Amino acid sequence: MAAVKRPPLPVILVANDLVEGEVLFAANNGWTRDVRAARVASDEAAALELEQFGAAQASESKVVDAYLVDVEIEAGVPVPRHYRERLRTLGPSHRLDLGKQAEFHI
Repeated sequence: MAAVKRPPLPVILVANDLVEGEVLFAANNGWTRDVRAARVASDEAAALELEQFGAAQASESKVVDAYLVDVEIEAGVPVPRHYRERLRTLGPSHRLDLGKQAEFHI
């Protein structure tokens, strides 16, 4: 069997809340809306643990579309390398002074 293709390390796990549709990040104790509290996997074993957590949460209908996102660590904060994922961390608006992105702006 071929190895699972993962994004380059380090990675975080991103999903959507099934009820509210909010972007969530796997944290040390469940899920968070704040990317600054996201659990970062720096090796393959930790990435596999994140994937298994996401799959278990999806099978219990707690989240949907859980997947790993490659990040860079900037001032201790995981910042997605790709534009789409970076936008997801900021919130639903390009206005950083409005909505939840004002609270979590990085």
